[in-house]
Amino acid sequence: MVDRDNQAQPVVAMNIMLYLRGLVCATVISTGLPVPEPVCGQDRLPNVLIIYADDLGYGDVSCYNDQARIRTPNINRLAEQGMRFTDAHSAATVCTPSRYSLLTGRYAFRLPNHGRVFDGVGGPNLIDQDRLSLAQMLSDKGYATACFGKWHVGMTFYDSDGKPIDHGGREPVERIDYSRPITGSPIHRGFDHFFGTAACPTTDWLYAFVDGDRVPVPPKELLDKSRLPTHPYSRDNRRGWKADDFDLEAVDLLFLEKSQLFLRDHVSNSPEKPFFLYHATQAVHLPSFPADEFKGKTAAGPHGDFIFELDVIVGRLLKTIEELGVAENTIVIFTSDNGPEVLTIARMRADHDHDGARPWRGVKRDVWEGGHRVPMLVRWTGKIPAGLVSQQLFCQTDVMATLARIVGFDLPEDAAEDSFDFSDVWLGKSQVAVRDHIIHQGFAGDRKLGFRKGNWKLLNFTGSGGNDYTKSELLQPYILPDSALGAPGQLYNLDIDPGERKNLYFDHPEIVDGMNQELNSLKAAGRSAPPRH
Repeated sequence: MVDRDNQAQPVVAMNIMLYLRGLVCATVISTGLPVPEPVCGQDRLPNVLIIYADDLGYGDVSCYNDQARIRTPNINRLAEQGMRFTDAHSAATVCTPSRYSLLTGRYAFRLPNHGRVFDGVGGPNLIDQDRLSLAQMLSDKGYATACFGKWHVGMTFYDSDGKPIDHGGREPVERIDYSRPITGSPIHRGFDHFFGTAACPTTDWLYAFVDGDRVPVPPKELLDKSRLPTHPYSRDNRRGWKADDFDLEAVDLLFLEKSQLFLRDHVSNSPEKPFFLYHATQAVHLPSFPADEFKGKTAAGPHGDFIFELDVIVGRLLKTIEELGVAENTIVIFTSDNGPEVLTIARMRADHDHDGARPWRGVKRDVWEGGHRVPMLVRWTGKIPAGLVSQQLFCQTDVMATLARIVGFDLPEDAAEDSFDFSDVWLGKSQVAVRDHIIHQGFAGDRKLGFRKGNWKLLNFTGSGGNDYTKSELLQPYILPDSALGAPGQLYNLDIDPGERKNLYFDHPEIVDGMNQELNSLKAAGRSAPPRH
């Protein structure tokens, strides 16, 4: 159990008596309202740019952590010019289910395989062909759509016999027939353009780029790791197959180049058409391989330089849309897929006194707050009030329903089932709480879910729900004494105990029972968002 001395911003306290008197069994809240008109004219729908960082912690961004050892002026500018959420969460504590949830508005634990994490060329695409995705929704509204960077939601490669490859590792990569098209690519799920990688760009077994549904430059040799940097942050780099054009130290700059080229071409050739650009970075997932121009730019080592590179990439994307004259009518969303990695957090604390999880307990994979409470910044010049800080409970699943309302898309009942509409909050029209609960998915799929209700948080298991702190030398220093010996689960009041130190499981059995009832109802219902019709 991680000992974090710093205190978090308090969340709004929930009235326990009201909770016990009737909120507990509510599975959905019906508004009874008709589908509203879009908040902007149909002839001027806003562009959408989502910048999705990888393994970037809440405390890695200096506008969230005044003790951060790396300055992030470009990300901070989004906070100054837009809205900063302090209680926003990825839908899961690892990348694949978080990405699925962002792109569908649905919790990944509802999938038969719970959104398992792929490595290498594992597939198939977790987004069913008949499921409405965020990209397809915007495409249906007339948007040009593009995805550049890390996909990691699954796609299917084939061997020479035409058989699909459905698992990861090095051996499946060796069986790929690169003359065959890939199925389940982003271009088959609503994106017009895709250039990136099937899984983690510099970690997993295929070090080659996918362009649309092909690998234009297939790998020819195993990765020669002797040519790569060696430092404490260079681990998590498997010896897979590498293409000649794949530079592990420059993938993010190539993704940036592709996004900038798309933006320039689109504004030049189709200025009347809105765009949706999903830019998914490698940064700051291990290994920390900043490009040459960023090496030594901070006093916080290779990982600090990598965070700095991410911030510069954000700045260059913002500058591009400004130069093209489309910044004012572009919604920019910046967030991360989960909290910081184990090795990163332990080494950065020891080496540079930088805490990427500050002020929360836990890291990537953990259901404690540090595993899923992430930076969340939204800017829409002239529409979203500048410098606004929101303590609203927000989940990345909510992006889809919020954008649907903004562009005037009528979401069907069988889409975005866990997505709440935050458009009035974004636009500064309302401070009324939109959601009072959220389900947190840990590394073990639906077997270890966390449930947040107001300021209460329930974990129906012992430990972190992800990492085993007793077996990790890096995490053992952060084990805390058990504050509720023998308890089968954990209950925390985040309003008075944001560090999740005091387990109140035995103190409030009525709250434990009530939250379990509601969690089970939400799981059984297949949705948690209000009915739309």
